[in-house]
Amino acid sequence: MTDPRGESAAAPRAVLVIGATGYVGSRLVPRLLADGARVSVLVRTPDKLEDVPWREDVTVHRGGLEDEETLTAALSQVDVACHLVHAMGTSPDFVQEERETARTFVRAAEAAGIDRIVHLSGLHPPGEEDLSDHLRSRVEVGRILLGSSVPALVLQAGVVIGSGSASFEMIRHLTSRLPAMVTPRWVGNRIQPIAVADVMHYLSAAVGCSIGDSRTIDVGGPDVLTYGEMMQVFAEEAGLHRRIMLPVPLLTPTLSALWSGLVTPLPRGLAGPLIESLRSEAIVHRDDAESVLGAPAGGRTGYRDAVRQALRVPIGPRNPASWPEADPLGDPATQLPSDADWAGVRPPVLWRAGS
Repeated sequence: MTDPRGESAAAPRAVLVIGATGYVGSRLVPRLLADGARVSVLVRTPDKLEDVPWREDVTVHRGGLEDEETLTAALSQVDVACHLVHAMGTSPDFVQEERETARTFVRAAEAAGIDRIVHLSGLHPPGEEDLSDHLRSRVEVGRILLGSSVPALVLQAGVVIGSGSASFEMIRHLTSRLPAMVTPRWVGNRIQPIAVADVMHYLSAAVGCSIGDSRTIDVGGPDVLTYGEMMQVFAEEAGLHRRIMLPVPLLTPTLSALWSGLVTPLPRGLAGPLIESLRSEAIVHRDDAESVLGAPAGGRTGYRDAVRQALRVPIGPRNPASWPEADPLGDPATQLPSDADWAGVRPPVLWRAGS
């Protein structure tokens, strides 16, 4: 394997992906396999991988992050661990759960003596104390991993654009179902969205690069937009009329979460924390990802192109035949049968262009 910066680097002998049934993990595993890595996965329910086309190419360990013995055994067989799990949406006290499981993971990684931890976290304002529970947990987990004696690369990304991504599905439903909307102040906050294909590039580069020190790396696309602008661009690409937005300064995060729960199919335990996090800007503050990890093929994907990629392929039936087979890597921007039931649901459209 060649280091993304052109330097010689040895291919990773083995990689453990924790969160392989999730949105990011299910797309990263085939990328790592294509890179030549020997991949193993740790999942609570191996049956979820039964119809995955790469199932026979990986070693499967049954267990969760709270099971230190199983985790240590799985880690003892690898060089690099990709920590891609988050309890938001699955646990009412996800902040405490993520703190405890991160500490358990670090103890197991240190005991196993692995070479590196790769973790996907979230962009957030530096030094800001008033973070949402979601962002505060992301920051805390990152700090726990960075404090390990095992070198850790913590990639911090904002809104990930791709069919099936919770953040993208929220944009899809809010924009499609509401031709006119009363909006909170956060629609004016700056966001630096990133295409899911670029996330895959940076994660796989972090696994294979020769960096030996622990650090955070901000990753984002080339465009900085407000959330309102992101919704308007989506409307244009989806063939909708320009949306009318009426900002209301007193619309609290709690009311915003209730509002999103009525409009989107996302579970409230997931939609609420995501909406609350939008009160903080999510932009890259140290833009050195390309110099450290190399640029994605063809350069970073702009927001409009990322939306087009997410919209271009109709969602097929959720069965094994709908897994992409022509390309062993598939297309990370499109829906996979392993995604959540609410992902990619086509909302009723009000006020379509030309109507």
